[in-house]
Formats: sequence, structure tokens, C-alpha cells
Amino acid sequence: MDVILELLRKDARITPQEIAKLTKKNVDQVKKKIKKYEKDGVLLGYKAIVNKEMLEDKEGEVRALIEVKVMPQKDLGFDKVAERIFSFPEVTSCYLLSGSYDLLLVVEGRDLKTVSRFVAEKLSPMENVRGTVTHFLLKKYKEDGVMLKSKEEHKRLAISY
Repeated sequence: MDVILELLRKDARITPQEIAKLTKKNVDQVKKKIKKYEKDGVLLGYKAIVNKEMLEDKEGEVRALIEVKVMPQKDLGFDKVAERIFSFPEVTSCYLLSGSYDLLLVVEGRDLKTVSRFVAEKLSPMENVRGTVTHFLLKKYKEDGVMLKSKEEHKRLAISY
């Protein structure tokens, strides 16, 4: 991967000036390369990784990983089925897998009921969906290569006999 892309992937706030200094390139060259990556669809956006456990006003949000077994469409494969599934607003990520299941979805909802309702009312009844397995995320330790810290550390009590 290009060093400019790698630097932006690790820290989207890094400036073209900082990139130029680190890569020993001209600032205008760096800016031009970044613009080209954006225009060509290589750089799709910039995002912040938010540790919601650290927020004072935590909103209830549930995230689930859903394995989906699908029947691919003739002459279209998995793409059309995946496109229909990832168009739902609850689906934040969708991946084609090897193994027992075909697709892996990351689904977010306000609460368990919202995610369960999505699976029962929208996903499972779809014509090409053959089965699902839902895993609810209980705690995040690391996301996108960044280790997340907990607001309060819970220490287990030692048990002695």
C-alpha cells in the first residue's frame, strides 16, 4: 500500500504537510495524490473511532454480527443478494465469506429488540436467505487497530478456600 494511504489510514487528521515531511515529498505532490485517490474512489471517506463507553450520555446501541447463508442468484452470484441486504439502514458492513456462511453483516440497532426485529422481519424472510446466526457484541476491546480503554476498570475479587 502506498505510504500516503497508510499514514491516512492510521490517522485521518494528518495534514499533507506532515505527510510530506515524513515521506520527504513535496506538499503539492502529496495534495495532488490525495485528491487523485479521492477522485478515483480509493479514499472513500475519513472517520473518527469513537469509544462510546467513555461518553457521559451513552445512547443505547446494540451491535450484532450476523452470519447469513444465502442462495446465489443465477448469473449474478452473491452480489445482487448482498446489495439488497446491505441497502438496509441497519446494516453498517457486509462481507462475502468463505466457510459455512456466505455473508457476514454488522448490524446496529437501538436495542436487542430492534436488531431481533430486523432479523425476523426483514432479513430472514428474504427470498434468497437460507439461514442466519446472530452474535451480539458484548464489549469492544479493539476497533480498527485501536485499543479501546474502559471508563472504569472492574477487578475480579480473589477467591480463596
